[in-house]
Amino acid sequence: MTIAEAAVGQDLPEDREILTWDTFGEAARELAREVVASGFAPDVVIAVARGGLLPAGALSYALGLKACDALNVEFYTGVDARLAAPQVLPPFLDTDALVGRRVLVVDDVADTGETLALVQKIVAKHCEEARTVVLYAKPHSIVSPDFVWRRTAKWITFPWSALPPVTA
Repeated sequence: MTIAEAAVGQDLPEDREILTWDTFGEAARELAREVVASGFAPDVVIAVARGGLLPAGALSYALGLKACDALNVEFYTGVDARLAAPQVLPPFLDTDALVGRRVLVVDDVADTGETLALVQKIVAKHCEEARTVVLYAKPHSIVSPDFVWRRTAKWITFPWSALPPVTA
């Protein structure tokens, strides 16, 4: 089986964290409980696309929030292969809609932390308060997310990126 997250000519590490769909559902509920227990009551959920789209959707449902948006950022190009810096891609986030709101920024993983730091900086300029949540955080991340489901140094296989794209 070809794995989508491996670039051409790359192999995935054998010792890696594998998240299943069922465990993802449990993780989203646990993170939602953590957010509620903290007293933070977000008005808006912002996904870091693409990896944060599904976690953000699951959290928005678990928290009962309908106000959702996404900021598109490209950084990783393969297993441990990335651009020099994260790049914001169109379509762009409507930052005017964030004024006076409490925002929960959601991503799948804080690996280097550079993407999450960029999105947090962009969002924080426009909203009342921004907090971050990730499924996984790596020990070498430059940011410490406010809410983390698991910490690992391993490469992570997510259920939404475990298979190659569907082609003709």
